[in-house]
Amino acid sequence: MKKEITIFFTAMLFFTRIPCPKWIDHSSSNMQKSTKYFSLVGIIVGFFGALTYWSSSYILPQNIAILLSYIATIWITGAFHEDGFADVCDGFGGGWTKDKILAIMKDSLVGTYGIVGLICLFTLKFFTLSEINSQLLIVLIAGHSVSRCIASFILYLYPYARTDESSKSKAVASSFKLSYLIVNIIIGILPLLFFKTYWVFLALIPPFLAMLLLGRFFNKWIGGQTGDCVGATQQISEVVFYLSLLGLWKFI
Repeated sequence: MKKEITIFFTAMLFFTRIPCPKWIDHSSSNMQKSTKYFSLVGIIVGFFGALTYWSSSYILPQNIAILLSYIATIWITGAFHEDGFADVCDGFGGGWTKDKILAIMKDSLVGTYGIVGLICLFTLKFFTLSEINSQLLIVLIAGHSVSRCIASFILYLYPYARTDESSKSKAVASSFKLSYLIVNIIIGILPLLFFKTYWVFLALIPPFLAMLLLGRFFNKWIGGQTGDCVGATQQISEVVFYLSLLGLWKFI
């Protein structure tokens, strides 16, 4: 039990800015195993965003409450996955070979492709959430857990693309086991059980298909995935999940 608690806190330490016990470290072994709690971290992040929305919606308009909720999740994760999305936009937008793409993604600077991509992502996410008036609190939690569950498939299906040992995400983005994927799936879809209809599970199909297309694209150009690819997949899957719910509720 203590070992699993250590692994969970390692996941929290890596994927969020939530304070963890001082005895938690970044050991390679625990980092690899921490990916099994990717979806659980998503539930925690989503709960924090939902709590921010719920508390601020009592005194502020809904649109502003949604913005504050989104800002809260960015803050609590340190824009971890948003940074990965921007790096992927820059890398695949400006690179034409595997080495060039990986070099651009590793660069800490954000280029035009990354900025434009983030603007489009944030705008689409904001307007989509603004149109969802039913069970928004659960939607916010489910969006973060489901998208991380979907992104975990990238870790399982594709090999780690970088050959250098300096990447801080190598321990997380490689050696992902089937058992870790199963744990992520079980935890990731739990929030969906709180919706009023089980038709909501149909909303998993579009983000899953988006993940397959992204995985195929990554594999074609760089021969696998990196931590940035996983972060980009999480962000895109989250938006596609919200869009799927919005479209689904028009027919239910």
